[in-house]
Amino acid sequence: MKSFYHFLMKYRHPEPPDAISVFANDAFLDHGFPKISKDYHELSSYLELNGHYLESMSIFDEAWELYVLSES
Repeated sequence: MKSFYHFLMKYRHPEPPDAISVFANDAFLDHGFPKISKDYHELSSYLELNGHYLESMSIFDEAWELYVLSES
C-alpha cells in the first residue's frame, strides 16, 4: 500500500484545478507533511494543526476516500 502523500501527488497540476489538486500542490510544498504515513488519524491531526493551506478538512476526507478506494 502506497502512502497517502504518494497517492495524492497524482492529482498535482490538472487542468482545470479543483480542490483536491490545490490540496496536492500545497501538500507538495509543505516540507513537514507526513510523506510516508498511511494513517488517517496521523494525517488528519497533522492537517488540523499545520494545514493552514487546506480550505476545509472535508477536502482531505474526500481525498482519503479516493485513497482507500484505490488501495483496496
